Amino acid sequence: MNREFVPDSEKYIAQFRNVNFVYNKGVAYETVALENVDLDIERNCITGIIGATGSGKSTLVQMLNGLLKPMTGEVYIDGVNIHGKKVKMRDIRFKVGLVMQYPEYQLFDETVADDIAFGPKNMGITGDELALRVMKAADFSGLDKSLLSKSPFDLSGGQKRRAALAGVMAMDPALLVLDEPAAGLDPAGRRNILGRIREYQREKGTSVVIVSHSMEDMARYCDRLIVMEHGRVAMNDKTENVFANHERLRAAGLDVPEITKVAEELKKLGIDIGDDIYTVKYAAGVIAEKFLGKRF
Repeated sequence: MNREFVPDSEKYIAQFRNVNFVYNKGVAYETVALENVDLDIERNCITGIIGATGSGKSTLVQMLNGLLKPMTGEVYIDGVNIHGKKVKMRDIRFKVGLVMQYPEYQLFDETVADDIAFGPKNMGITGDELALRVMKAADFSGLDKSLLSKSPFDLSGGQKRRAALAGVMAMDPALLVLDEPAAGLDPAGRRNILGRIREYQREKGTSVVIVSHSMEDMARYCDRLIVMEHGRVAMNDKTENVFANHERLRAAGLDVPEITKVAEELKKLGIDIGDDIYTVKYAAGVIAEKFLGKRF
């Protein structure tokens, strides 16, 4: 006899239990997106979700705030089954802030400040608290305050991205979910916006989930990684442990960071600096310790 699942809201911000989802069910183009997914997403850290195209990443994150509902199974946020009786989806969407890919296309209000304030206003926040949330969110996202009075349509692409991100941050969600937040940005823009997200997470203690195809970004900014493969969870572990398993990643149709490839080539030459090399900074520390006797 199966025991009833009891969610652990102290350790996990989100939990999936036996979740299944199929697109176009019953027709010729039927596609299984998620199959028997059991998944726990830890609190107070940045979790990356990676996987080949069609692995189920975007379907998974759209379930976190109820945009998609499992055909079978349950999704828990803060220990609450979000599709349970008497649960208001409006409250879940205030708790889970979802920023979709290319979020700048979601901007619509007369000024940037009004756009950022839209979510908090719908939560019933007004006056000084609303103004403070707008200013803090703009600061967290790296948006210059001189832009708040401008039309969002007058901003550059990178500025629009920050404004859209600020609009979700202003709601102060317990879980911030970002689908390819740095897509289309140059390397400097990627570092800026992802660095801002990390600063926000560290200062606020918010739980953050990031979906990305960039192994370098995932290695640099994520504390933990979830690897999706054919609609199932293939791995869910600390970032260094996931990238140490090179062959499993490649079997899932994924690459490894360039610095990991360098470490692999060095090992072939007889210079073993470890299998868990996944960032340049970490590699430099290991090499310094190995050859100079001190760690950076």
